[in-house]
Amino acid sequence: MQRRTTLLIVFAILASFMITSLSMAADFTFHGASQFDEKHAFTRLMRKFEQLVKLYYTGDKSIEFVMHLNSELGLEKDYFAYMNQGISVDYAVVAPSHMSTFSKMASLLDPPMLYKNHIHWSKVLGGDALDPIKEDVLKRADVLLIGYGGGGTRHLIVNRPVQTMADVKGLAIRVMGAPIQTRMFKAFGMAPTVIAYAEVYNAIQTGVIDAAENEAAGIQQMKFYEVGPNIALTAHSITVRPLCFSNKTFKRLPKDLQEAILQAGKDAGTYGRVVEATEDLQKLMQMEKEGKLKTIYFKDRDRLVKAAQPVLQAYFAENNASDVLKKIMAAQ
Repeated sequence: MQRRTTLLIVFAILASFMITSLSMAADFTFHGASQFDEKHAFTRLMRKFEQLVKLYYTGDKSIEFVMHLNSELGLEKDYFAYMNQGISVDYAVVAPSHMSTFSKMASLLDPPMLYKNHIHWSKVLGGDALDPIKEDVLKRADVLLIGYGGGGTRHLIVNRPVQTMADVKGLAIRVMGAPIQTRMFKAFGMAPTVIAYAEVYNAIQTGVIDAAENEAAGIQQMKFYEVGPNIALTAHSITVRPLCFSNKTFKRLPKDLQEAILQAGKDAGTYGRVVEATEDLQKLMQMEKEGKLKTIYFKDRDRLVKAAQPVLQAYFAENNASDVLKKIMAAQ
C-alpha cells in the first residue's frame, strides 16, 4: 500500500512537471546555428538579432531562441539547405558561396576585388544596389536575407612566405564552392580547388594544398596559423555575410513579428559589420604579437586588382547583372 502511494505521488509530480513545462513553452521558438562559439562575430551578430527581435516585437506572444553552436548542426551550407526546407534551422549567418547551389547570383555579393575599400563596401551595404541579388535568393532558395554582416578582410594563408605574383604562380589553394572563386584565383595565376571548410587545416597539414584564404576571425577560430603561419596581406576581399531567415518559417508568423524580425535583422547586420570590421586588424595583430603567425606585405596587389576586373565583368554579365555591378561601382 505504501509503495503504491509513493508511486502515485511520483506520477503526480511528473504529471505536474509536464503540465508546467507545456504551459511555459513559448508561442514561437526559433532555432539558430553557428559553426563557431559565442565569441565569434557571427554568433554575436545573431545574439544581437535575438535581443532586438524581443525589443522590437510589441505583440502578446512569447518568443524563445535556441542557438546551436560549434557546428552542432553541420556547416553553413547545411544551415542554408535546412532553411530552404523549413526544418531544423530558422536563422543563421551564411557565406554567399554556400548559397550558390540555389542562386548563382548570391556569389555576386562579395567576390574578390569587388569592393574598393571599407568605405565603398559600407556605402553599398547601406543602399539598395544588392536588392536584385537578395530577390533572386528569395525566389530560388526561399530564404530571406534580412541583414548584412561581415567586414573581415581576407588574406592568403600560406605554408611559406609569398610576396609577388611569381611567388603565387601555381599555388595550390583552397577556395569556396562558388564558380566565381575558382575563376578568380585562376586569373591570379593560382591553382584553386574546392575543399570543405572543416577539412582545410588537415589539407594544408598533409600537403594536399599549400594555401587557403580567410579573414582574421576564421584564422583565429580554426587555428589555421598552425599549418599556414605566413599571412600574405593581399586584402583581396571584404566579406559580406548575410543573416538569413527561412521564408517558410517567416510566412507562418503574424505581421507584427515579421516586421520585428526584418528590422532586427537589418540592425543586427549593421552591428555585426562594425564588430567584425573593427576587430579584424586587432585580431591579426594580436596573433602576430603572440608569435602565432607572420604578416607579409604583398607587393603585387595592384596586379591582382587588374587581373580581377575582366573576371568580375564577365561573371556579372553571365548572370544578367551588369547593371548591378555598375550600381555597386557607382556607390559613394
